Amino acid sequence: MPILTLRGEHITLAQALKAAGLADSGGQAKHLARSGTVRVNDQVTVQPGRKLHAGDRFGVDGHDEWTIGTGPSTEEPSEFE
Repeated sequence: MPILTLRGEHITLAQALKAAGLADSGGQAKHLARSGTVRVNDQVTVQPGRKLHAGDRFGVDGHDEWTIGTGPSTEEPSEFE
């Protein structure tokens, strides 16, 4: 399971989707989040502004699930505040 490492206390779902490479732009990330194909902690969500914190999991149907982490990652690092 890939890990998205953050520096601050949270990241929005749309920012996380973009940082994970699941969307190419912020607008595309918002559209994707509203499409009903995104899950956060195993629950479908349509809120691109939802705040994700360390330990939260998110993913898009048909793609790997990502975990929000706070420490160094062994996966490809992506850092957002």
